Amino acid sequence: MMMNLFDDATWFSLRPLTFTRPVADLRVGILTISQKWEKHLQGTYGYSTIDYLSFKYPPLPKAALFINGSVCPDERLIEAIMMLQEGEALVRSELLLAYRSYPGTSHDENLAKGFIQKEYTHDFVHIVYPEDIFKNNDGEIKKDFSLLTKGRTSALLSSTNTLLGDNIFIEDGASAECSTFNSLKGPIYLGKNSEVWEGSHIRGSFALCNNSQVKMGAKIYGQTTIGPFCRVGGEINNSVIWGYSSKGHEGYLGNSVMGQWCNIGADSNNSNLKNNYAEVKLWDYEKECFRKTGLQFCGLIMADHAKCGINTMFNTGTVAGVSANIFGPGFPRNFIPDFAWGGAQGFETYTIRKMFETAEKVFERRNMSFDKQERDILQHVFDLTQKHRRF
Repeated sequence: MMMNLFDDATWFSLRPLTFTRPVADLRVGILTISQKWEKHLQGTYGYSTIDYLSFKYPPLPKAALFINGSVCPDERLIEAIMMLQEGEALVRSELLLAYRSYPGTSHDENLAKGFIQKEYTHDFVHIVYPEDIFKNNDGEIKKDFSLLTKGRTSALLSSTNTLLGDNIFIEDGASAECSTFNSLKGPIYLGKNSEVWEGSHIRGSFALCNNSQVKMGAKIYGQTTIGPFCRVGGEINNSVIWGYSSKGHEGYLGNSVMGQWCNIGADSNNSNLKNNYAEVKLWDYEKECFRKTGLQFCGLIMADHAKCGINTMFNTGTVAGVSANIFGPGFPRNFIPDFAWGGAQGFETYTIRKMFETAEKVFERRNMSFDKQERDILQHVFDLTQKHRRF
C-alpha cells in the first residue's frame, strides 16, 4: 500500500513546528503521524507538502491514495479510507480527510472536490494547533502502545526496579535500574536501547523512544513522550519531545512541545498556569497576534534548533521559534521570533552564518551531516520569518 500524506491549512496553524517538516512528521503519542499510517496500512508513504520542504520530504509518484497528514488513524477511519474507490473522497463537512485518485497524479484538492464525496460521521483526532499535540498525547500513546505491542512479548526489566501495574512493554536493549514505574493510570513503553538511570520515578502513560535516556532522579508524570536520541532529567509533565533534543538537568517542563535539535539549560523552568488561572493564549503566525487556546494549562512550544541557557524562565504560553537562542535573567516575551538571540533584556538577530556553525557542531555530536538540504530549509525559514525580527 502506497500513500501520500498531504498538508492542508493546518501546516500554517501548526507553525513554528511545521516550518521544518510536514504536518504528518509531527510526533504525537509514541509515533509520528506518518509512522502511524505506515504501520496501520502496512505500506510506504511520501509527503505532499510545501515546495521548500519537498526535497527532504518527497511524494511517492505512483501513489493513488492521499491522506490528510493532520489526522491520526483509528480503526473506523482506516476502514472508511480502505473502502474508497478511484474517484472518491472521504470528507467531514468541509475537511478533506482522504481520497483515492488516479495512478501517477499529484496531490490536488481541487481535483478531489470533483470526486464523489463520502461523508465521515465519526469522531477522530485532528491536530490543528501546537497545543493539540500534548492535549491528545495520552490517547495517542495508548493507541500506539496497542499497535506496537500486539502479539509480542516484552523483554524483562531488572529486579532492582519497582513496578506498579503490569501495563509496561520493554523493547530489546532497553534497561533500567533502581527506578519506579507506575502503569496503573496508563501504559509505559521503553524503546530499543533506551535507558532509565537510577532513582527515576515514572508514571504512565509514558513513552521513551529508542536510544533515549532518563537521567538519575528524574520525575516524569503521565501523558509524556520522549522521542528518539534524547536525554532528559528533572521534572516533566504532559509534554512531547520530537527527538534529538535534550532537557538533561533539573527544572520543570509541563504541557509543552519541543521539536528537534533543541536544548534546555540547567534549572530552566516553564510556567503552565497563569497566576490568575485565566485562559492561556499562544502566538498565531497566521493572524500575527495571540490566539485563545481554551486551555488553563499550557506551557512552552519550542521549535526545531531552539535553545535556552541556564536558569531560563518561560512565561505561561510561550512560543519560541526555529533557532531561537534564549538566555539571561528575567522572563523573555511570550513570543520569541525565529532566529532571535537574547532574552528579557532584548533581542537581536541570530545570524544564519552563526546558526549554521552551531548546527554543524550539534550534528557532528550525533555522527550526522548538516548538509545542503538542511541548510536550504533553514535559510528559507530565516527569510520567511524576517518580518518578525523587528528588534
